Amino acid sequence: MDILIPAWIDGQLQPVEKLQTHLRGLKHKAVSVFVMRSAETLLQRRAMSKYHTPRPLSQCLLHKSGMGRSWFDCAQRRLEEELGLADQIPVYRGTVEYRADVGGGMIEHEVVEIFTLQVTQINIHPNPEELMDHRW
Repeated sequence: MDILIPAWIDGQLQPVEKLQTHLRGLKHKAVSVFVMRSAETLLQRRAMSKYHTPRPLSQCLLHKSGMGRSWFDCAQRRLEEELGLADQIPVYRGTVEYRADVGGGMIEHEVVEIFTLQVTQINIHPNPEELMDHRW
C-alpha cells in the first residue's frame, strides 16, 4: 500500500506517494513529538527497515507525515503506533522548516508541526517496525 503525504506541487498541497516525495525533494508536511522526562529527552534509533536514515540516534521522536488528519491527531497516533503510549496529550509548540540530503538520492524537505509531551513515569513499548532502540 502506498503511503500518501501532503506535499507542495506548484504551490498547492496535494497527496504524493511518500517515497516519491523524498526522491523528488518535495516540501511536505510532517509532525514530530519530543517526549521529555524532567530534563531528559527520549532518544530513538530508527529501524533498519526504514528506507532512509535507519539507525541514527535522534532527539526528534515520532517523525511522521500525515494526510487527512489534524496534526494533533497525528501526534497522538504516532505516540501509540511507535511507542505504545495511548491516551497521551502532547502540547503544540510551533512549526519549523528544514531541508537535508538524507542519502540514497533522497531529500527531506519538511514543514514540521512540533509537539512536546512531558512525562514522569511511562512504560514504553516500541514498535520494532519503527524503532530498533530508545533511551533517555
